Amino acid sequence: MFTRRNFTRLAGAAAIALSVAMPALAEPLVIKFSHVVAPDTPKGKGATKFKELAEAYTKGAVKVEVYPNSQLYKDKEELEALQLGAVQMLAPSLAKFGPLGVQQFELFDLPYLMTSYDDLRKITDGPVGKSLLSMLEAKGIKGLAYWDNGFKIMSANSQLHTPDDFLGLKMRIQSSKILEAEMKALGAVPQVMAFSEVYQALQTGVVDGTENPPSNMYTQKMHEVQKHATLSNHGYLGYAVIVNKTFWEQLSPDVREQLEKAMAESTAYANSIAKQENEAAIAAMKAAGKTTFYELSDDERKAWIKALRPVQEEMASRIGADLIAKAHAALGSN
Repeated sequence: MFTRRNFTRLAGAAAIALSVAMPALAEPLVIKFSHVVAPDTPKGKGATKFKELAEAYTKGAVKVEVYPNSQLYKDKEELEALQLGAVQMLAPSLAKFGPLGVQQFELFDLPYLMTSYDDLRKITDGPVGKSLLSMLEAKGIKGLAYWDNGFKIMSANSQLHTPDDFLGLKMRIQSSKILEAEMKALGAVPQVMAFSEVYQALQTGVVDGTENPPSNMYTQKMHEVQKHATLSNHGYLGYAVIVNKTFWEQLSPDVREQLEKAMAESTAYANSIAKQENEAAIAAMKAAGKTTFYELSDDERKAWIKALRPVQEEMASRIGADLIAKAHAALGSN
């Protein structure tokens, strides 16, 4: 929760940011790019690449300051900070937009909806993805791109081979009604928690397990405090790169054009390395020897899909049955 003091500080920062004259700056225009994960994750590397390209293409007219690992704001704070103009750019996970009031983004949280990177591109690069980004504008946010992290695996201090293995486990999730329904469908007890707090919660037993793409699990050292992990690939974790809408629209056209070019190239880069980074993370965690990794059999995977499929029907009224139908049509599934 923000205090009055924090609100005043952010509002003051917003006023300063929006009062800057965009054309012909004597000093570089500063873009603060805040995110909550480590610099060596796909998102962290994508942010660094955007910084390099943006500064090069604008010939120093723009300076991008990247703040990783929740240095500025935690999960629940960063979107409000962006709306107030205290930061200009974020790359929050797609689940964060549900609590903001754009619950249609929780489409991406549906378990076993998308099962490959080809599936993802059909959604993110198509009409469904574009329409979702446009919904953010009413919140003072401009959506620029989708960045992959990858497909999630489950981890805990006990084996997770079948849905019955989740019974009674306290599992950390992001704030998402879909993920809450997912864990309940498996018989687990969902625990909403900021990403920056997960390692300690796992270490101390506040929660029993969690779900993450392997790169997040590895860079946050969760494998050091989780004895088992299942390569379930049951869901997707991705990000939307977003900016403060007023800030973006006040940029001079030539600066905005160069930033769009930098964003397009950094998006291609970030998405190209996501799968590679996750595979490398799994290999590194296996080599560390502290976590046992399990590959589901075909029958076990079918049991997971059967247990989780009702979540789509249960959440159709929240996300929108029409939107889910459009996603299935884009994917060629039913």
